[in-house]
Amino acid sequence: MSVSKVPTPEASTDSTPSVIRPYGDQTGDGMVQVSFTLPMASSKRAEGAALQLAGKMGIEPAIVVHSKAIGDGFTFFVVYGSVKHLVEPHLVEVVEREFPLLSGKEINTAIKKHLRRKLVVVGACIGTDAHTVGIDAILNIKGFAGEKGLEYHREITVVNLGAQVLIPELVERAREARADAVLVSQVVTQRDAHIHNTTAMSAAFREAFPAGKVPLLVVGGPRFEEGSAGSLGVDRIFGRGTTPGEVASYLIHALVPQRDADRQAKGA
Repeated sequence: MSVSKVPTPEASTDSTPSVIRPYGDQTGDGMVQVSFTLPMASSKRAEGAALQLAGKMGIEPAIVVHSKAIGDGFTFFVVYGSVKHLVEPHLVEVVEREFPLLSGKEINTAIKKHLRRKLVVVGACIGTDAHTVGIDAILNIKGFAGEKGLEYHREITVVNLGAQVLIPELVERAREARADAVLVSQVVTQRDAHIHNTTAMSAAFREAFPAGKVPLLVVGGPRFEEGSAGSLGVDRIFGRGTTPGEVASYLIHALVPQRDADRQAKGA
């Protein structure tokens, strides 16, 4: 995974200023909108507490534009106000996609030519996570965002274990299937459950498989930080909005390295 820094203002070719501010009504007015919940019953005092919090966050002046009781002793707020903070876009670091997006035909051809067998993918939601929408969007043939899932590719064998899969079971099923890659979806994030589950899963695979024989470990979910794959012990992290085509293209990039060598040999 490559982490690249956006060019400095001197080298930038776009029209983005070196320093910017958020805006709501007029450019540069610094207006932002935030939402949060306080453990207080809905009342004038609760609204005052929300404004106090906004002030400590640097939002000043601020107004409560919405408040709603969401249970016994809890109130949800939306606060609107101005911040003095500045943003420097040239200091932003982002994770760039380091592989090309391939068509379905290119994916099947690469697997058939270089692996000479079907590429095996095992997927699951681990721990107590029962939200299969993410993993199904990537694996199931119906796919996501107009793209077919991995099951659609004739050269890919998919084993979808579903929800709430225990880590030992995932490891064993991956071993039985002789998985080339293991895809794990983590939507539940309370108390950093996604972090704990991912690190435990990674450790279990590295203990169960000989060095160099561990399947490609790929994790996806809305709360993972880009660039944290190394610290979590996995090979790749995908965030919200990832499509099946991106995942399939990455698998080819990571598991079929001969393809790049062929391209270079041909001068492509």
